[in-house]
Amino acid sequence: MKIAGKVFLVTGAGSGMGREMTHQIMAKGGKVAALDRYLPALLETQQVCSGTSNTFLALEVDITDRTKVLALPEEVIKHFGQIDGIINNAGIIQPFVKVNDLTFEQIEHVMNVNFFGCVFVTKAFLPYLLERPVAHIVNISSMGGFLPVPGQSIYGAAKAAMKLFTEGLYAELKETSVRVSVVFPGAIATNITTNSGIEIPVTADSSGMTAMPANEAARNILKGMEADQYRILVGSDSKFMDFLSRLAPEYATNFIAKKMKALMG
Repeated sequence: MKIAGKVFLVTGAGSGMGREMTHQIMAKGGKVAALDRYLPALLETQQVCSGTSNTFLALEVDITDRTKVLALPEEVIKHFGQIDGIINNAGIIQPFVKVNDLTFEQIEHVMNVNFFGCVFVTKAFLPYLLERPVAHIVNISSMGGFLPVPGQSIYGAAKAAMKLFTEGLYAELKETSVRVSVVFPGAIATNITTNSGIEIPVTADSSGMTAMPANEAARNILKGMEADQYRILVGSDSKFMDFLSRLAPEYATNFIAKKMKALMG
């Protein structure tokens, strides 16, 4: 689906890939309903994107609040007159510890943001997307959604659930006007650690490979969406590990475990 003239909801638009996708959508002639938990971050995104009321709508919403999420479509349509696509980008990681050392509250929070938040947004907007002549759902999973990463087992489980949820949607919506893409980013230079309350800088992946800049990752995602790609692999690390995990899953798991050992302490 081409971006020009379309209206998109982008979650996690206050920073990182969400901000970059918002910027690039608007540069391509699209409009954005930008959602984030923090209004100051959204207003900064609006300034960066030179957004006006005709092209940008700030939505300060926690995606784990189902009642507020279900009210969003009417607000977006009232403002822009339509909604053509959603990009479920908002997400957090967990502390880099083993499952045994996580609290149930931490586990539930990671699942609520990364999986149920995506489900809530999708369920809220899908009836309206089905009314459009063409529409698109893009869900940002993770390389950790197809490959186990020690110290991120719950995060990976949430992203794996998101992966299968998206693939199921693709199959269910094949005969409709709604296209569906699932995205698997590798290491991306964002502030996800800060947003997650984790004090580990994300400047490179655990193998020493420099992380892809957020603007480049956003460009790859939007390019894949416009081409109606089913699976969008972002970064050479994601592409390599996708291949390796299919070819030799146990070897791939041990390979990542070795690379992650330093972060596990």
